[in-house]
Formats: sequence, C-alpha cells, structure tokens
Amino acid sequence: MEGIINTIGRRKCAVARVYMKQGNGSIIVNGRDYKEYFKTAPLQYVCRQAFETVGAEDKFDVKANLDGGGISGQAEALRMGIARALCEINIEDRSALKAKGLLRRDSRMVERKKPGQKKARKRFQFSKR
Repeated sequence: MEGIINTIGRRKCAVARVYMKQGNGSIIVNGRDYKEYFKTAPLQYVCRQAFETVGAEDKFDVKANLDGGGISGQAEALRMGIARALCEINIEDRSALKAKGLLRRDSRMVERKKPGQKKARKRFQFSKR
C-alpha cells in the first residue's frame, strides 16, 4: 500500500470522504473519535463492519469527513467508503465485502410529500358527509 487511499461513500443525502492509511485501527470522524460521534452501539458496529468482514480491525487508520443527511445515513456512507478503500488495498477482499452488500450504493431516499396530502402517502381524513 502506497500512502493514503481516498474514497467516497454515499447513503441517502449523506456523503463520506474517507482517507485510509496503515495504522493501528483508529477511526476519526469530523475531528472526533467515531465512538464519540456515533453514540449508539448499532451505529458503531456499522462503522466497523467492513473491517470485521475482512479481519482487518487494527491494521488501518481512517480519517473521514461526513457531510449531509442524518446520523444513520452518515454511518452507512462511512461503511461504504471504508469498504471501497479496503478493495483498493487488497482486491481479494472484494468478494467477501460484496457478499455482505457493503459495496452496493443503497439508493433508497425519502419519498417526497405530495400537495393535497399530509405526507408522502398519508392523506387528510376523508369525510363522506
């Protein structure tokens, strides 16, 4: 591996710019540790999931800039960016990451609200009389 690997991950409206290099397993998100940034255990697991899939928990340092979206979208965008960086480092890891679906961009977005309705699909109460 030569220097720093730069990748991008997206989910909903969140964008994660990931910079990965050889190190001891620290994940820094927007200048803070990922356990401080993502306070719940499921979101912390999502951040580590790509490393656990290939068995590289303490081999790389990650510095990520997250922007847009909510907290869960940012965690999944970070996961995708880390998975893409691991593929650039070692191409043999690609099949394991692909089997877990970590390389696929999850394109599901919030459906827009329609005029004359309360929400995207919910209508105002209908009154016959």
